[in-house]
Amino acid sequence: MKRSKANDIIQYAIDVMKKAGYPLPPFAYYEKADWEKLGEDEIELVENMLGWDITDFGSGDFDHIGLTIFTFRNGNFWAKDKYPKPYAEKYLLVNDGQILPFHYHWSKMEDIINRGGGDLEITLYNSTEEDFKDVEGGRSGKPGQFADTPVTVTIDGKAVTVPAGGKVVCKPGQSITLKPGQYHQWQGVPGTGDVILFEVSTTNDDTIDNRFHTAGERIPTMEEDVEAKYLMFADYPKYTKFDFIKHD
Repeated sequence: MKRSKANDIIQYAIDVMKKAGYPLPPFAYYEKADWEKLGEDEIELVENMLGWDITDFGSGDFDHIGLTIFTFRNGNFWAKDKYPKPYAEKYLLVNDGQILPFHYHWSKMEDIINRGGGDLEITLYNSTEEDFKDVEGGRSGKPGQFADTPVTVTIDGKAVTVPAGGKVVCKPGQSITLKPGQYHQWQGVPGTGDVILFEVSTTNDDTIDNRFHTAGERIPTMEEDVEAKYLMFADYPKYTKFDFIKHD
């Protein structure tokens, strides 16, 4: 992905929130120079991967297959004594018609809340027991497996069961709870507008806890055609004096 495209995507996500009347925290507006002088008192931003995140899932076509993410808060799998927070919160922007490819999480349970804009259509499958247990295979890019079993999710406190590959729609104000091992793909219903989602979940680490069915890389490789304006969490080790907490 070109850096110029990433700059535009983040600026658009900021503008959407301003128009909707949702203020973002100060670090959402930090530019490269702010990150370069980041002090020890804000090391949590780096170590817990807070801030902006963009992905096209290796498609090379962000406008069709992609997602814009801003992480407000998060704990840390690898430093629970230092960061005992057991939850995370994110802003997810799904552009009109944009698709998030099939995936699930091994550890994270999440509530996806439609805070406004368009409708979100979600397609659901359970993973097979073999697929869910094959953690290393999933992380190496081995194709996932859909189970041919009904999927039960909770939508605003109501249990809803659909057949394998069934769809549900979350309109503004509605939310869905997704459990580990539940494959989900979503799309902003074309013609209904951009979808402002908030995600409330258990602590997560997007570098290791996404099991994609067939999608490509989660963290895009950047082509630095222009200077970065707003950084993504993957940029922090390059532009700050801090790094992520390492894990085995």
